[in-house]
Amino acid sequence: MGTPTARPKNPNFSSGPCTKRPGWTPTALADAVVGRSHRSAPSKAKLAEVIDRSRSVLGLPADYRLGIVPASDTGAMEIAMWSMLGARGVDMLAWESFGAGWVTDMTKQLGLEDVRHFKADYGLLPNLAQVDGDRDVVFTWNGTTSGVCVPNGDWIADDRGGLTLCDATSAVYAIELPWKKLDVVTWSWQKVLGGEASHGMLALSPRAVERLESYAPPWPLPKIFRLTRGGALNEGIFRGATINTPSMLAVEDCLDSLRWAKAIGGLPSLIERSKANLRTVESWVDRTDWVRFLPKEPATRSCTSICLELPDDVAEAPARIAQRLENEGVAYDIDGYRDAPPGLRIWGGATVETSDIEALLPWLDWVHDEGFPSAVA
Repeated sequence: MGTPTARPKNPNFSSGPCTKRPGWTPTALADAVVGRSHRSAPSKAKLAEVIDRSRSVLGLPADYRLGIVPASDTGAMEIAMWSMLGARGVDMLAWESFGAGWVTDMTKQLGLEDVRHFKADYGLLPNLAQVDGDRDVVFTWNGTTSGVCVPNGDWIADDRGGLTLCDATSAVYAIELPWKKLDVVTWSWQKVLGGEASHGMLALSPRAVERLESYAPPWPLPKIFRLTRGGALNEGIFRGATINTPSMLAVEDCLDSLRWAKAIGGLPSLIERSKANLRTVESWVDRTDWVRFLPKEPATRSCTSICLELPDDVAEAPARIAQRLENEGVAYDIDGYRDAPPGLRIWGGATVETSDIEALLPWLDWVHDEGFPSAVA
């Protein structure tokens, strides 16, 4: 085929940090409270607004706490695990690199002995029926590096005795989450909202709060991990009094994303935008014989981190394809994750326009028809 004539208007397809919302410019940050203490009244009001707007867009249950914590989604998960695990046995689910990292934390860093590890290879899910509801369970809702997500929360018992700790950073705002099935949920601003990095969100069910207030882990907790004070939940964290100093520019950027989300129709519209992007890629894969989805089951395909696999005999091709399209100014950062099977990873979250996905796909065919040329060709 000849060189495509149409190009994505926005070539940013990175899976994190992800592309900004349509129409974003730095003027969106004009009202940021900069040069002021994050403890000042205007700054605390902005932080509280992030929490309130997040709750509203997501439809978070009224009895769930929501706070801003340091170090993005990773920080939020680390805070939750180090603060709550150890009271019961733990079932760990892992089918990609980040889930495997949580296993390492549990066994190597915290030294938990009663840990069951249910693992699956890239492209697959472990058998979710193995999870024991009387034990705590730690899992990612959507594997960002594999593009494999759990299809639903039906496998989580309503009458469970343990807590469910869910890393949902690539799922929140793109998937309807069953909040009452989830006791701890973490995410960052840099994924579906397209916000700036370094800040995490931590949602806690009443059961998670009860664990925090009734259980003291046997290991020391760094200051930025401490969610309680004098045996009670530190409520300030969930009202905008962050544990450490936040970037008020990043806060303003998050508010801009949340206002945009509301303006386009809220969570249903965000979800539909992501699903439309996945449907577009699915239609292309269905008629393309040189690429396939990394997720083996259609029901487990992520609508945000869309991962594609190439044949084994062209293992070096993804990096060359990604670099060639970057050189063309067509697509940035679409090479698969370093630990995943050779392939491509296209972010399809709500800030990505479906028209840009549609414009990208002919370029992938073009690179293939060129014979996977070298990046410098």
